[in-house]
Amino acid sequence: MKIGLISDTHGYFDPRIAELLAGADVILHAGDVGTMNVLDELALIAPVRAVKGNIDSDALGLPLSLHFALGGMHFEMQHILPTPQSQIEKWSGSKQLSEAETRSQRRFLACFEPSTQVVIFGHSHQPCLAQLGEKLFVNPGSAGKKRFGLPRCCGEISILNQEARVKILPLEDYNQDVPESITFNLGGSASCLH
Repeated sequence: MKIGLISDTHGYFDPRIAELLAGADVILHAGDVGTMNVLDELALIAPVRAVKGNIDSDALGLPLSLHFALGGMHFEMQHILPTPQSQIEKWSGSKQLSEAETRSQRRFLACFEPSTQVVIFGHSHQPCLAQLGEKLFVNPGSAGKKRFGLPRCCGEISILNQEARVKILPLEDYNQDVPESITFNLGGSASCLH
C-alpha cells in the first residue's frame, strides 16, 4: 500500500504533487488545506482524508483529528500537536532523558490512542520523522508556496510485509539537511536513513 502525505498547502496545488504522489492508494492531508480546490486536485490522484488546520475555514467541513487504520497500521492525524515539534525531535534524538523530560514525554504520548502507531501532523512547515516509544511522528513539511526559507515537500508511506517506509519527497532543491526516510517495523522498531 502507498499512502501520500501532504500538509500546509495554504490553497496552492503544486503541479509536481500529481507526479510525486502518483500511484497512491490514499492521500492524507494534515491541515492548512486553504481551499477546496486543493482537495479536489488531490482527489484526482487518490481518495483524500484531511484534517482542519488553524487557517482552514469551517466551510471546508474538516474534522480537527482523525483516527483510522490503513494497510494494517493504526494512524492518528491532526494539524497541531500538543507539544512543539522541536521538543519531539529532542526527545527522539536523546539517549537519556531527565526525570522531568520523561514525565513530559509520557504525558504527551498519553494524548494518543494506545493502538496508534503513526501520528501525522503539520503546522511547522518543517519535515519531521521522529520515533517516541512505539509511535512514529511524521510531518511531511509544507507543500504550499515557499515561506520562511523552509523546504517545500510532501511525503509517502509504503507498507509491505509488516514494515512501513516513510520518505520525504522534495518539491524543490534545498541546501540544508532534510530527513529523507525512516523504516518502521509494525512492532515499533525504526531505523533512520539520511
